[in-house]
Amino acid sequence: MVFPPSQWCALMGIMQEWLKASPLLNFNQVLRDRWVRGRAASVAAGSRVLDVGAGSAPYREFFSHCRYFTHDFVQLDPGQLLHGAYTKVDYVSDAASIPVDSGSFDAVLCTEVLEHVPEPIKVIREISRVLRPGGKLILTAPLGSGIHQEPFHFYGGYTTYWYERFLAEAGFEAIRVEPNAGSFRAFSQEALRFVLTSRPTALAAPLWAKVVWAPFWLLCFPLLAGVIPAACALLDAFDRERRFTVGYHVAAVRSSATATG
Repeated sequence: MVFPPSQWCALMGIMQEWLKASPLLNFNQVLRDRWVRGRAASVAAGSRVLDVGAGSAPYREFFSHCRYFTHDFVQLDPGQLLHGAYTKVDYVSDAASIPVDSGSFDAVLCTEVLEHVPEPIKVIREISRVLRPGGKLILTAPLGSGIHQEPFHFYGGYTTYWYERFLAEAGFEAIRVEPNAGSFRAFSQEALRFVLTSRPTALAAPLWAKVVWAPFWLLCFPLLAGVIPAACALLDAFDRERRFTVGYHVAAVRSSATATG
């Protein structure tokens, strides 16, 4: 069957939106959101919470029981943000130099930000500074990701050992680092990345090449966007090493005994 170009574009768009909306396929964000919600619930009502690199503030509602404040450097285009626009930002600055007094907050949230700052260790120290002793850190960052939010993407990701070393040096204790799923789920994410980046409407190719590739792409779609993700979701529970997780969820507590400069 031959589809007119307009129908091809519509079909590709429907499939792309389905890929983004499916909890099975978009597990990275789904699991991260679930984890942040759980950590937010552990923050006492009325606590002062700072969302560092808040962007469009997708987690604001999770902290509705708290006094929630936002920080960002506000230099991305709206299309680079999760919800297409910045929230109202309370503190506009570099994340390594936030214009608040030391110990101003009971909790700091920082999600998917560290890969976008040129000096992440300084940012960790600054987060430690603005937290009160005993304050909570809620942090996520990828281990590996494609280039995004350019030109502000400086690092490929952070390992368990990075968090354990530099959080401890910055005055944190009770550091808990959890992988966002395991290697099999990470493999499924790359299968989905292939599906999205190789769709005919996304290729910088002449029309004849897109037409030739389109039926093969449709044949690959059920396998790469259905069978493999489902199989990986089942096998992930049996992954012992989890060396290829898409990222980590990190919780820590600001030590009352250590001062940072």
